[in-house]
Amino acid sequence: MSDKPKKVKTNKKDSQLLIRISGTEREQFLELCEQLDTSAAREIRQFIRGFVKKHRKKKKPTEEPKNAKGKLDV
Repeated sequence: MSDKPKKVKTNKKDSQLLIRISGTEREQFLELCEQLDTSAAREIRQFIRGFVKKHRKKKKPTEEPKNAKGKLDV
């Protein structure tokens, strides 16, 4: 056995998202992904990351951090 420490993935993909779309849309999407040499999963993940980044609430500089119960962390 090796004494090397195991690498831990920081961005481990451990969940699935099930969506329902029309068969026509699915086929068009998969064909386009193939033409662009990418995968459907990669493109959907990229969309989700961009969407979250765009719509994430930004903290105001004067806002103090709060814990999960809404109380100030000190």
